[in-house]
Amino acid sequence: MTIQFSSIPLVLFTSLKLFILCALLSTSTSVQAKSAKSTTSSKWHEADFVDAHCKGEIEHVLPDRTRVDCLTDTHAIEYDWGKKWAESLGQALFYSAMTGKKAGIVLIVNPRTKDRFLKRLNKAISDNNLDVDVWTITNRKT
Repeated sequence: MTIQFSSIPLVLFTSLKLFILCALLSTSTSVQAKSAKSTTSSKWHEADFVDAHCKGEIEHVLPDRTRVDCLTDTHAIEYDWGKKWAESLGQALFYSAMTGKKAGIVLIVNPRTKDRFLKRLNKAISDNNLDVDVWTITNRKT
């Protein structure tokens, strides 16, 4: 008995390969477009604020390999988003202990939520008699 293959499965197989190739190419193009868009986005990141405002050494590496966002002659400063106020306090205190400089925090805030996060941070600092300087920067796209 002889088995004969018709050309229909071959056409279907070729069409399937072509479809998969097109799908992969379109996915790759879509990923590249998203990547290009994110690098040219007008949205600022934490590091952009540090670069724009730090008047000292940026990303100073400590012996334990942690990094102080901004180390000046007087302060070890942590830059962070308003909603991360508690984390920024812990980091600033640690950087202060490691460097012997005064702890500083720059909170990057949205005008709508600024007061809520700043009140929490200031309460934690004052109720625990901590020596920490706090500044704010408004988060605006530029």
